[in-house]
Amino acid sequence: MIKTQRTTSEKPDFINLVTRLDTYLWEVYPETQAQYDTFNVIEKNDTVVIAYKDDVAVGCGCFKEFDQETVEIKRMFVSPESRGLGVSHLIMAELEKWAAELGFSYLILETLHKQAAAISLYQKRGYQRIENYGPYAGLPNSICMRKAI
Repeated sequence: MIKTQRTTSEKPDFINLVTRLDTYLWEVYPETQAQYDTFNVIEKNDTVVIAYKDDVAVGCGCFKEFDQETVEIKRMFVSPESRGLGVSHLIMAELEKWAAELGFSYLILETLHKQAAAISLYQKRGYQRIENYGPYAGLPNSICMRKAI
């Protein structure tokens, strides 16, 4: 059974998963990671969700405030051995619910154009492509998406 837990960026399980995410991104996308790595720095964050399968951390995600009505989804990752089990849907559902509870109306996110599985997940969850925002404006490798909650 897979369960989610709300926590903070200080939790060791989150730190370990993000380390694995960064390693994966450097291995798969070395040509873009040097530029994108600076966009993924997470300072202290109190809105982190971790997914656990049999008490082992297998996925994570978080959000941070973008503006008064919008949060940005960051650091989505599911360990390769746990992909295909619905972990990412559970994490996204919890992040969306949490953002709504805090009074936000929209979620935005960015992913690389090569991340077909991630793009498909976001589309299935009702995210629609938007013009690239913030640090991603003008970057052709970025796909930015938005969802109303």
